[in-house]
Amino acid sequence: MANANGTPIWFELNTPDAAAAQDFYTAVAGWNIAPSPMTEHCGYRIASTASGTGVAGLMTPPPGAPASSGWTTYFGVDDVDGFAAKIVDLGGTITFGPMDIPHVGRFAIATDPQGVVFVVMKGDSAEDSHAFSQGDGDASLGHAVWIELATPDPDAAFAFYGALFGWEKAGAMPMGPAGDYGFIGDSAAGADCPDGQPTGPGAIMSSTLTSAPARWNWYVRIADIDAAVATVKDRGGAVLHGPNEVPGGDYTASITDPHGNQIGLVGKRVEA
Repeated sequence: MANANGTPIWFELNTPDAAAAQDFYTAVAGWNIAPSPMTEHCGYRIASTASGTGVAGLMTPPPGAPASSGWTTYFGVDDVDGFAAKIVDLGGTITFGPMDIPHVGRFAIATDPQGVVFVVMKGDSAEDSHAFSQGDGDASLGHAVWIELATPDPDAAFAFYGALFGWEKAGAMPMGPAGDYGFIGDSAAGADCPDGQPTGPGAIMSSTLTSAPARWNWYVRIADIDAAVATVKDRGGAVLHGPNEVPGGDYTASITDPHGNQIGLVGKRVEA
């Protein structure tokens, strides 16, 4: 893969019931989910868009594996070992790896200085990952279109990820007592979001002021926000907040699946 360093390239769900998660996310996100074609990846399920682009993996940790649950964001890098060393130098921690996954790539599991988990990875494929795609309309359906970090110290997070990936705080949306919603991007190219729409991959906000869990969250584009929210409820999930209108005419909702794993939805409101 030749994705730019810091590009979100994969999303992975650890869940106690991968089969139930498959049913839920097929209905809500419109994904096609099937077992990995690689026999050595026994039990790993690949979620793809309707057009066949791989976006995410679903798995139940094998017996004896460290207990973990929820969605994890993978960031592409050109040198996993070099970035692992840099993470440590910047005050983060490497909790696993670096190591190779045969026929997939090399990765390392890390925590930033505030304790938030993320993964750095270089894939073996000659093709770039398109799991993250902010294209308009049907082209981005089923893809990740936004990432969001809730952290106790947003300024320290911008400093850490800025030094790691070259990110900058490219403007912010004030949220009153909840603090600023700081956009990730290049401050030299649209820091003030002149058209009202940020151009970077996501944002960073305070977990302390918003009472949100300190974690990386991500949003998947769906066709009809109201239909998706109704499906979440029908399938045993919960809606934490939304749908809320955002710049550009989309609506967002933050939801949990039946096992309490959080994810975001982005989509249009379809007129009846």
